[in-house]
Amino acid sequence: MLHRSAEQIGRTELGPRPLPPLGPPRPSSAPAAVDTVLDSGLRVIAVRRSAVPMVELRLEIPFGGTHPTHPARAELLAMTLLRGTPRRDRFAIDKVLAAVGGDLAAGVDPEHLSVSGSALASGLEVVLDVLGDALVSASYATADVVRERDRLVERLTVNRSQPRVIAREALQRRRYGDHPFAREWPEADDVAAVTPAALRALHRRSVVPGGAVLVLVGDIVPASAVEAVASILAGWQSDHPATELAALPELTGADLQLVHRDSAVQSQLRLSAQAVPRNHERYPALQVANLVFGGYFSSRWVENIREDKGYTYSAHCGFEYTRYGATLVAEADTASEVTAAALLETRYELGRIAVTPPDETEVDNARHYAIGSLTIATSSQRGLTGHLATLAILGLDLDWLLTHPGRLQGVTTGQVAEAAAEFFAPSRFTGVVVGDAKRLADPLAALGGVELPPLPS
Repeated sequence: MLHRSAEQIGRTELGPRPLPPLGPPRPSSAPAAVDTVLDSGLRVIAVRRSAVPMVELRLEIPFGGTHPTHPARAELLAMTLLRGTPRRDRFAIDKVLAAVGGDLAAGVDPEHLSVSGSALASGLEVVLDVLGDALVSASYATADVVRERDRLVERLTVNRSQPRVIAREALQRRRYGDHPFAREWPEADDVAAVTPAALRALHRRSVVPGGAVLVLVGDIVPASAVEAVASILAGWQSDHPATELAALPELTGADLQLVHRDSAVQSQLRLSAQAVPRNHERYPALQVANLVFGGYFSSRWVENIREDKGYTYSAHCGFEYTRYGATLVAEADTASEVTAAALLETRYELGRIAVTPPDETEVDNARHYAIGSLTIATSSQRGLTGHLATLAILGLDLDWLLTHPGRLQGVTTGQVAEAAAEFFAPSRFTGVVVGDAKRLADPLAALGGVELPPLPS
């Protein structure tokens, strides 16, 4: 270890001193991998990542539905899918998984039913057996359904009082109207009406392998892992594919909508605009432009409304992806008395990035952040599993992930400026402001571009 004496330290030039330049990013080496589609229609992606003797898995099943009560049934199905089968009750499932250091959990969103989990690599076949048993023969026992149904009703009551949930639901309605994608949370009355028979019918119809994706990452031999999946999940079959969500309409610019929340002391700003998908040639430039605008702590928008003016504790702009495309979503929570001012500054930064485009330093900093954060996010087995599952849903693969740093490296300042000018034009955005309309209506009316609700008496 290098030692410096007190005299040497005393002669050291006072800082701050410039940091040495960053070195070139290390090229990614392709891991051993297999990507194939089984006879059942299930796509299996197996990747060797042997840092620890574990394996991560992620199953994504398209799970769209158009009926207004679908979110209630889908949410309860996810909560009870792994609660028991004719072979094992929920206690036996927990015991079998614990014996191999494993766990499994299910969740759902408007597009997909997801099952994720991990285990010791030596226990992969055990986890697959538990998973396959549930996919084929989940019981949806009355006691389990009633218990989870009551818990969900209680949770929904609490959630719908939370400002972030109110703002999210308002934004989804503003963006997509009555499209099923806008229904991210079920209605409590719909949940209370769900029966075990309804869940079994939904399972038979929608928990099917055609169009689904299973990702395995860990200390595995990919070809052997795929063979294990094909053998153990051989009984999971269907004569029809999984249900994809209907295509989403493209977003168009519109006035923001003020949504009244009585006596609120804070407001939620939510703005959104259409973007381009990850496989679009302009995506790397737009990704960098978004970082410069509001995608990380050193961005312009954060510097303005958080660091300079103190209007918010947290502001962020990022991407939301679906298989049909991508959108930009900008989010900030502010005190009621500075809501209009924060919106004014947000519009200012949207306009400024178009007329005062990012300079070379801003682009380089954002580029390094994008490459570094992707490297960190995919360095673990779990992180790589999640990224590969998400990319597979979007029609992309491991090769896209390995080559994306090179695309970011090749983006020019001019390309970023062009993307910023086109995609961050204030007129392209729609969205909502959620807060106390009695306090916000006058300042927002003066600002303009906000659709006001009837004021409460």
